[in-house]
Amino acid sequence: MPNKNESPRHHINHFNDYRYTHLNNRKYKDDADVCIVGAGAAGGILAYELSKAGLKVVVIEAGPFWDPESDFASDELSMGHLGWQETRIVGGGHPIQLGHNNCGRGVGGGTTHFTGVLLRYFESDFQTKTIDGVGEDWPIRYKDLRPYYDKIEKDIAVSGPKDFPWGAYHGPYPYPSRDPISSNSQMFRIGCEKLGIRTVVPPLGINSAPFDGRPPCTNRGFCNYGCMPNAKFSTLVHHIPKAIEHGAEIISDSMVTQVLTNNQGLATGVIFNYDGNDYEQKAPITILANFVVETPRLLLNSANPMFPNGLANSSGWVGKAIMVHSSNDVYGKFEDEIRLYKGTPILATTQEFYETDKDRGFARGYTLHAHGSRPVETAKAIAKSGGGIWGSALRNTMLDYNYYGRITLVGEVLPNPYNSVTLSAEKDEYGLPIPHVTFSYGDNDQRLIKHAVSKMKEIIEAAGGTPEFVTTDTAHLMGGCRMGDDPETSVTDSYGRTHDIANLFICSASLFVTSGGGNPTNTVMAIAARTADHIIENYRDIAKS
Repeated sequence: MPNKNESPRHHINHFNDYRYTHLNNRKYKDDADVCIVGAGAAGGILAYELSKAGLKVVVIEAGPFWDPESDFASDELSMGHLGWQETRIVGGGHPIQLGHNNCGRGVGGGTTHFTGVLLRYFESDFQTKTIDGVGEDWPIRYKDLRPYYDKIEKDIAVSGPKDFPWGAYHGPYPYPSRDPISSNSQMFRIGCEKLGIRTVVPPLGINSAPFDGRPPCTNRGFCNYGCMPNAKFSTLVHHIPKAIEHGAEIISDSMVTQVLTNNQGLATGVIFNYDGNDYEQKAPITILANFVVETPRLLLNSANPMFPNGLANSSGWVGKAIMVHSSNDVYGKFEDEIRLYKGTPILATTQEFYETDKDRGFARGYTLHAHGSRPVETAKAIAKSGGGIWGSALRNTMLDYNYYGRITLVGEVLPNPYNSVTLSAEKDEYGLPIPHVTFSYGDNDQRLIKHAVSKMKEIIEAAGGTPEFVTTDTAHLMGGCRMGDDPETSVTDSYGRTHDIANLFICSASLFVTSGGGNPTNTVMAIAARTADHIIENYRDIAKS
């Protein structure tokens, strides 16, 4: 007999009221309408919207189907597994540290451990080449995503200010801003006010009041390590359960290793591996929502005689122009306690420096956040800062941990085709080539970082602190399968439909043409909702193509 109404922990096949520890009772083994690879921000939205429209949806996720109550813990060390920890090879002038800070593993993907910041991109983000002469223009504009930003924010009850002073949308948000704010955020707002810099509590996917059976936030401060009370939005606790209610099937702990194609050059489904055994999932439409490193790896590894350079890669742009956000931090010491561990990590932000100001000496711009930090995270960061501090010096610094404040950067990085994901000769446990991720900052990127670090120091000083440590880091991953109107210089059209294979879609931050200077999750989800509408409206034509 099937196990009904049990916790999803340790089960791999999830549909209706059933949870199985095996794959013998798959719901849509041979008759799925859509197969989605990846159950993160985009995959969750797609699963929900498509299943709600009546399509038979299968989602295949490499990691577990987390149970927040039993799998999440208020423990920095134990929750590192929420990020993708498998081996990647990194290189370039500024190799990226991959893992918890920029990619997720398991149902919910990165939304299980992101900070909850849900900023919109600006109108100028979609036309940087036209407006600023850098990067490339997207094939869509802000107005194309506006109704989907509205939809997402309403659907998950984003909390935010009544008046948001930057960009095209000025509020109000569905739920009121989070209150009270942390001491670190108060420090940030005091320093900014003295410098004439506007700040707000940012829009957050974190409940400021009860919503949809989930409680308001109690300021535990473990947003980046899994929210046990479920006060923070994730597709794990919001979209995926609703997708299952609408008939979707979720297969977890299963690694997709190949996209299959037929003699007509169309996708027929995927091969996935569970517990050392290979399985096939057929579907007339396949969507890759498995993010920036894994999507190019899967496309390149799926090469065959018809597509010798990898699937959807006639342009040669698969895996190229990956981007991060520069994410340097400045830690400053204060006479009074800040206690960085207290409260939701980000409760104050400014986008005063978001768009190009030629007087600054670089194109585009950045967002600054007051960003909380837990002790282990702080120790790791300052140990690597500058020349690094170790031993007794690190210990003595950490004894004063409660007196440090932190400001973090989300800086735009311009696209460069040499920043890429390729396949190495080494293989992983599935026999897949381990991805080789190459990244270097450009001159403009480094001038932007220099300006931002100087500004963060000014804010800390204006608030009465002394800047002591500057850390170098990156956050978020974007690009690698960019959208565009020209099949010779892009991988997909504006809906994520690949130019080369009419029934193969890509839907994640992989599609980004430029990185913007703010947190990308809201834009990822808006793109996914738009793609879902397109597939629903055109399903028959796409499936028959």
